[in-house]
Amino acid sequence: MIIRSLKVTKFRNYDRFNITLGSKMNIFIGNNASGKTNILEAIAILGLTKSFRNGLDCDVIKFNRKKAVIEGRVLNNKQIKDLKIEFLEREKSIFVNDKKIKKYADYLSNLNIIVFTPNDLDIIKGSPSIRRNLLNMTLSQISYSYLVTYNEYNKILKTRNEYLKILFTNGIADKTYLDVLTDKLVEKAVLIYQERYKYLSLINSYISDIYNNITEDNRVIKIEYKPNIVINNYEVEDIRKSLTDTYRKNYRRELSTGMTLFGPHRDDFCFIMDNNTDMKIYASQGQQKCAVLAYKLSSIPIFKENNGSNPVLLLDDIFSELDLNKRNKLLKYVSEDIQSIITTTDLKNISKKTLDSAIIFKVNDGKVERS
Repeated sequence: MIIRSLKVTKFRNYDRFNITLGSKMNIFIGNNASGKTNILEAIAILGLTKSFRNGLDCDVIKFNRKKAVIEGRVLNNKQIKDLKIEFLEREKSIFVNDKKIKKYADYLSNLNIIVFTPNDLDIIKGSPSIRRNLLNMTLSQISYSYLVTYNEYNKILKTRNEYLKILFTNGIADKTYLDVLTDKLVEKAVLIYQERYKYLSLINSYISDIYNNITEDNRVIKIEYKPNIVINNYEVEDIRKSLTDTYRKNYRRELSTGMTLFGPHRDDFCFIMDNNTDMKIYASQGQQKCAVLAYKLSSIPIFKENNGSNPVLLLDDIFSELDLNKRNKLLKYVSEDIQSIITTTDLKNISKKTLDSAIIFKVNDGKVERS
């Protein structure tokens, strides 16, 4: 998967630019606060329909403007598609080949991306919701059935929570309807648990080798999946029975809180080093950064196996996050058969061979120019 061109209008600090990207490594160089990350954000939005930053959709519109537009031409498996996302103050519209797409689920597979930013340290150190969002973002790109199922799960979950509140406040309400909702929720949850377990198991087959290639350490890194119910194995009937029994045993507790307390919306996972060390507690910040980077790079072959092409790799200010040796190890890794978009404040200590094969763009004061 390759982004051939990127065009933005009235987006963040940019009035307008239109650039052609190389099929391998693209490096955007500029001072801090020059707008380099905004370029990665535009690409991420083009793939995911939303930003990796917090805030409202309308925040991407340039100050004192009424509309922002992001456009990109994408090549995937010999097929060209023109993607476009328009932002108004209270509305967002998405297009493929000038045709408006009504459902986001019908759009996401057009541009697969992996993003690494300095804030990704929160994936290890932050709350479970950050890790769940990462899982959902990646799996929604890899599997259309996962995306549809998870959206359906959330709709049923909302209805179930509302009905739990009704049961709590109205003693004559019919519990039979809650049972129907519970059965539907369990049905959707089974696939979500299976897909997450399968994906994290595949991550574990790659992550140690990638981590050690970048760091030259000799560590065993793995991801430990932590659903909030007991699952002895991930066969359909076993998951269904475990979750159903959990809801039955905790009916009074959920009733009193008016909230569904168990299910994949409460999932978590953690990074383990050398079989028993929780990296959130005991690993250095440098080890944590490299572990998150290895985690994200581990998903590249999973994308390729499932979707038939590599995703586009977005690396924000990655050089300042790594020492010289790790930096060059990473550049060697990502310079293979994958398009990468990298931001940096300088090109020091990057090998001439790497720079000769990369496309360099200079970013300054709302302007982007090919060097």
